Amino acid sequence: MPTVEMLVRTGLATLLLAGVSVLVLVAGGIRGWWSPTVAVARAGVQLAALSLVLGGIIGDPIWVGVGLCIMFAVAVAVSTRRAGEPLAASWRAAVALGVGVGVAGGIVFVTGAVAFTPRYVLAVEAMVIGNAMTVASLAGRRFAQLRADRWAEVEGWLALGATPRRATRDLGRIAVYDALVPGIDQTKATGLVVLPGAFVGALFGGLSPLEAGRFQLVVLAAILAAGALTATMTVSLPTRRMLRSVDPRRGA
Repeated sequence: MPTVEMLVRTGLATLLLAGVSVLVLVAGGIRGWWSPTVAVARAGVQLAALSLVLGGIIGDPIWVGVGLCIMFAVAVAVSTRRAGEPLAASWRAAVALGVGVGVAGGIVFVTGAVAFTPRYVLAVEAMVIGNAMTVASLAGRRFAQLRADRWAEVEGWLALGATPRRATRDLGRIAVYDALVPGIDQTKATGLVVLPGAFVGALFGGLSPLEAGRFQLVVLAAILAAGALTATMTVSLPTRRMLRSVDPRRGA
């Protein structure tokens, strides 16, 4: 358990770092200058609550499953909102995330690369869900932007009798690629520029550097696999109604 002194020092460092963000953004005239501070405050409250909850459920497979379901539901809601879609369209995010997270997590544990215990299931799946959510958001937003910017091209395909899927296929490929670039770049820089959290956490947990590196490699591969599946599914599921919603003549 952290001491009172360490909690005070943590709070001080957090406040100073948040203050730096605010000062820099205000000085630069950037809108939403308060966003980093709000994000840090939310993270602090959520991490405190999570720490208390995990202390009681980390070894219970049922409660770990409940926790992952809650994380998944939040990820679906967030990715749907960030993609600018209505709540009724959240099934697309649910399917895309479900396929990505399910396949990637299944391979990790079925192969035995990571022990199938509540502790490891929670750690791996939480990281995969979080990263897949980001990819789904990026792919959804980029796909919507491309459809709006290049609607004349899409409309041309539709006028020639193409299906909605074919009319947006090239745009979807661009959206998937753009959504995956941050994760791919970070993975390529692992060990050189980036010291990933799973690796550091495994070291702090008592694993040897070799075991920590092995665990991190599996997690990175799972994240990329889930991201590729999630992004591809995100741009493959839109309906004709969704395509019509971005027609500039309809005021979207």
